[in-house]
Amino acid sequence: MDTTDISRELHLTVANEDYLECMVRLEREGVQGEGIRSVDIAQQLNVSKASVNKAVTVLKEQGLVEQSHYGKVMLTEAGRELGNGVWYRHRLLRTFLIQELDVPFERADAEACMMEHALSEDTMKRWLNYLEGQGITVGEE
Repeated sequence: MDTTDISRELHLTVANEDYLECMVRLEREGVQGEGIRSVDIAQQLNVSKASVNKAVTVLKEQGLVEQSHYGKVMLTEAGRELGNGVWYRHRLLRTFLIQELDVPFERADAEACMMEHALSEDTMKRWLNYLEGQGITVGEE
């Protein structure tokens, strides 16, 4: 089953997916295995710490994150897989918008964020195959 189907099966909202994507990005920037501070998530997404706590509660109920007794959030394997899927779609869409349509970075980034939630995994795979055939690749960030 693909990550988009899993996300829909778990009834994750766009915001839930954005939290997972943010956590994947923060996890890559930090020390592996140490967890992510709620305040860093809030700052990255420009939301309140209370909003982060509410989202973390929902994601914990779905088995996508764990939270230690001292407050740091850890992605589970399932949470990391979903977050990586959203982040990959984001980068692929942004790269296409910038390279092929000459959309400025800031707008391409914002629009990719909106688009990443709407496309199925199947459509993304087909698009990726097409883009690779055109010589477009997505780098790591």
